[in-house]
Amino acid sequence: MLGYKNEKYLHFGFVAAKLDDLANYIPARMTGLGVILASILHGFDGSGSWQIWRRDASKHPSPNSGIPEAAVAGALGIRLGGLNYYQGKPSFRAYMGNGKEKLEPRHIMQTVKIMQTSAILIWIALLGLSFGMNNW
Repeated sequence: MLGYKNEKYLHFGFVAAKLDDLANYIPARMTGLGVILASILHGFDGSGSWQIWRRDASKHPSPNSGIPEAAVAGALGIRLGGLNYYQGKPSFRAYMGNGKEKLEPRHIMQTVKIMQTSAILIWIALLGLSFGMNNW
């Protein structure tokens, strides 16, 4: 992984990681909007999705990854983050979401449904933009 943060490789891939952040700036925000729209279409909390995105996305170490993560947490009324393990080592991440609902296995399938619908909506939007640009 480029820009992976550990003592040995802290500076290795730094520029590539920053270019990756730049390249994913617009796609991450499109995904956030897609999550909000998909949430509304599936009867989840679109307003909460927007609010938690705006409040919590910047808590994530990645400038882009926090957007869909926070948006989904807001849509489902769950809290994500906390203690995780990476390569067997504990890592605490800031919490995202209000945690109105207890995290349950059903939230996995709800998240998959939101992400699939979001991908379809973004694909349709890009296809429409492509046709519009070709006919302009």
